[in-house]
Amino acid sequence: MTDFLGSRVFEHPLRGILACVLAYYLQTANMRAMSTPNPTKSQQWLLYCRPGFERDCLQETQALPLEASANSGFLILQGKPRLHYDQLTFTRQLITLLAEVSELPDRDRLTPLLAAIPDTPAQFSTLWLETPDTNDGKTLSGFIKRFHPLLEEKLLASGRIAEDPHLPRLHIFFPDKNRALIGTSDPRNSAAAAMGILRMKMPYEAPSRSVLKLAEAFEVFLSENEKTQWIRPGMRAVDLGAAPGGWTWHLVSLGMQVEAVDNGPLKGVVADHPSVKHLRQDGFRYRPKHAVDWLVCDMIEQPGRVAALVADWVASGSTNRAFFNLKLPMKKRVEALNDARASIREVLDKKGFRYRLQAKQLYHDREEVTVFLTRIKR
Repeated sequence: MTDFLGSRVFEHPLRGILACVLAYYLQTANMRAMSTPNPTKSQQWLLYCRPGFERDCLQETQALPLEASANSGFLILQGKPRLHYDQLTFTRQLITLLAEVSELPDRDRLTPLLAAIPDTPAQFSTLWLETPDTNDGKTLSGFIKRFHPLLEEKLLASGRIAEDPHLPRLHIFFPDKNRALIGTSDPRNSAAAAMGILRMKMPYEAPSRSVLKLAEAFEVFLSENEKTQWIRPGMRAVDLGAAPGGWTWHLVSLGMQVEAVDNGPLKGVVADHPSVKHLRQDGFRYRPKHAVDWLVCDMIEQPGRVAALVADWVASGSTNRAFFNLKLPMKKRVEALNDARASIREVLDKKGFRYRLQAKQLYHDREEVTVFLTRIKR
């Protein structure tokens, strides 16, 4: 008689049984070892997004979802060694996930959180306590305000927080009161605002809340040096689909001379502002006699049609840079966005232009994304 490994079983009946059991265990253990994935933990990411856009956020990363629930406002992903924040349209914040603490006690959350913060990196530039951008997340705001100074004090006392903006930020994300996700963000590869949300104050004189979208776009897409170069009093801009005048108002507030193109009426101060020329024309047909510094467009139209319009403005030399919104369909948003970007690239590539094309779903956007396009002179 031989066992599963082909060796002879001992003559004693009990020894024979033990040998067979041992052989079976070794064989099944080897089979399990061969079928078990590599235990080495691959990079995990924590991403924030607008609730309801989790599927789009996941689709554009092409990573493996570990946790992705509809309308949760966040995802945990794995399998991508590197993600680039500027290339992710629907990602509000990009965080390297380091640890998770579940079942936090109600009485003492401080001790287990301090113990869970990894030793590497040794220091952080700041501490951000964050929650999902949901109604449930908003209920945690009081807890966050009370808990933040307690945790920050401990980290400062231990030397874990230093005044160096180049250091990674420490994020502690609370999906709920009893669970925390701990991670870091690279200031060169992440949003500069907590929760990835740049909150803007609604100007009193602005004719509509759409002004916040363009104001946020100037802050998110442009560096301080670019703002100095590209935003100067006296510059000329065209606003296509201007009514009721939110985007026109913001351009005027920056000191620009604006041609507001729309068959509809302008409202508020922009209607009679000396820096605004209201042209009651079709935004798709209008062209300026001379090139302008900026084109902006927030028309409610098919994304492909708006993309083609803006590409033509840049290709023809009517402007060198533009902000425009693409209203996305309820389904296949990523595909619609990719098609729009591809059409722009095709037009500009044929011209041999160098350019920068970026898209982001800003906090003040809804079922849309904001796109920045600028030609880069050789």
